[in-house]
Amino acid sequence: MHKITVTQKGQIVIPAEIRKKLNIKKGTKLLIKEEGNNILMIPDNKMHISHMRGALKSKESMIEYLLNERAAEYAKLEREWKK
Repeated sequence: MHKITVTQKGQIVIPAEIRKKLNIKKGTKLLIKEEGNNILMIPDNKMHISHMRGALKSKESMIEYLLNERAAEYAKLEREWKK
């Protein structure tokens, strides 16, 4: 987990480690959502088709796949935030 500071203009700096891992570069669009008392940011490139390779071969629907992926991501974030 990283601790960051919001500037007077409401800006933040995403740590380099996270930017590299999620392929966030200059100009990358982020989707931002408020979830309760949390803020969730998702790179717009995160759901690129290459991340879905093989998903259609399973018996679960794409919606089920995406919901399961989202639930797993949220659970991981929740565990990290509670540390």
